[in-house]
Amino acid sequence: MSDSSPSLQRPATRAARLSAIEQALATHIVTSQSQLSKILIDEGIAVTQATLSRDLDEMHAVKTRLKDGTVAYAVERGAAAPDGDAMGERTEAQMSRVLSGLVTSVAAARNLIVVHTPSGAAQYVASVIDKQPIDGVLGTIAGDDTVMIICSDDATAGDRADWLLALASK
Repeated sequence: MSDSSPSLQRPATRAARLSAIEQALATHIVTSQSQLSKILIDEGIAVTQATLSRDLDEMHAVKTRLKDGTVAYAVERGAAAPDGDAMGERTEAQMSRVLSGLVTSVAAARNLIVVHTPSGAAQYVASVIDKQPIDGVLGTIAGDDTVMIICSDDATAGDRADWLLALASK
């Protein structure tokens, strides 16, 4: 039996490399550039130390002291809490403010979530969701008034749909 979980494949572009770095910083406690380089190599991305240093600078990644005293890289934009939590309370509150005014309905269908918005708001809602490291969410597709969120599996879609509806209802 093969593993049914999707594997993320990235093109060999600067944007893909920056995305991989951002994801690594959101999902790992990264204490050094050499550790980050090894994570990227595991993802199939070879990068020089100089390029990695420039990328981190451009992304405004800074070393931050975690609750346990460890010093690790974090991207300063409020997305992921540096202590490993998927999302900070402040970010969730900000998402709630945006979603409560723009989400008109949420429904899960297998591993997908369909979110309806007023006309013209779907791409903004998708962007807000895409910028957050939400476990099990692979990405979004937006039209004019509908966002489709692709999740890793059916159970995750149900859980995330309930969570989004709760955020939008606050």
